[in-house]
Amino acid sequence: MAAATRYGILVKGGTFLEQGRKLTWLALDKTGTITYGKPRQTDFVKIGNLERNTIVSIASSIAARSDHPVSKAIADNAIENNLILHEVGEFKAIPGQGVSGVINGQTWYLGNHRMVEALKKCSKELESQIINLEKMGKTVVALVGEKGVQGLFAVADTLKESSIEAIRELKKRGVKTLMLTGDNEHTARAIAQQVGVDDFKGNLLPEDKLHIVEKLQTNDEIVGMVGDGINDAPALAKADLGFAMAGSGTDTAIETADVALMDDDLRKIPKFIGLSKSTYAILVQNIAFALGVKVIFFVLTFMGLSTMWMAVFADVGASLVVIINGLRAMRK
Repeated sequence: MAAATRYGILVKGGTFLEQGRKLTWLALDKTGTITYGKPRQTDFVKIGNLERNTIVSIASSIAARSDHPVSKAIADNAIENNLILHEVGEFKAIPGQGVSGVINGQTWYLGNHRMVEALKKCSKELESQIINLEKMGKTVVALVGEKGVQGLFAVADTLKESSIEAIRELKKRGVKTLMLTGDNEHTARAIAQQVGVDDFKGNLLPEDKLHIVEKLQTNDEIVGMVGDGINDAPALAKADLGFAMAGSGTDTAIETADVALMDDDLRKIPKFIGLSKSTYAILVQNIAFALGVKVIFFVLTFMGLSTMWMAVFADVGASLVVIINGLRAMRK
């Protein structure tokens, strides 16, 4: 555990360190875990009859009230372009879809494809435009008003190079990987192919992540979960081993997890598994040595061949050898 801490892996107990070697599945949240979690707006498509700046200003005003990374990217882009933001009333967050608010007496919605369909404002042409952007690995958000969709905003996150290396190392260690995200299937598939995970699940709500972890556990799998947000906390708690991205993660995620990665580097998880296997090997060696010495001394005593110095070695000496052998883990 001391060696892990020096490497930037905070383990909350010896039990969790021993459990690491048994991992067979690792579920990973996408935003902030596989990606940096700091998306930028990349595209804007004007759909309605309003002027471009009006559409962007309304969408950004609503987005500025939300703490979601995608909304923040839209709001930041407007601020960078010195656009005026409006006062927003009756702001609401709609789980799994987006947000809404009232501007100048009119209700506006800013959300994903699921929200557009729920509002019955989708068309084949609009769906085609959304899918084309999603296939490029971008998250698409629509601004919807009383007269339908007015504009599309595409936001893209940056994939961590360390994530690709970490997935590759996990595969070498025989751990299967599953990416979990609230993004649509097209975006999720694009990111999953880039990072090289074994499987992925998109369009997920927070409770869906929990159910997926539970489903994996029913097959006698030892399941790990990696996340950084409040939404990941239930799955982190349910997993056999929860990993929190402590650098940019929420306090809730860090408190819930069993292991905290202090600098948000996924490559530390394969290192943690390697350290767990080494720890187990040293434990087995120490137990076998200690019991072996006791058995030998026990036999010699019954044969009348034991001495006081043998007794000292069998007790204190064996303890010292076990401690010295255990200290090898500090060099891992």
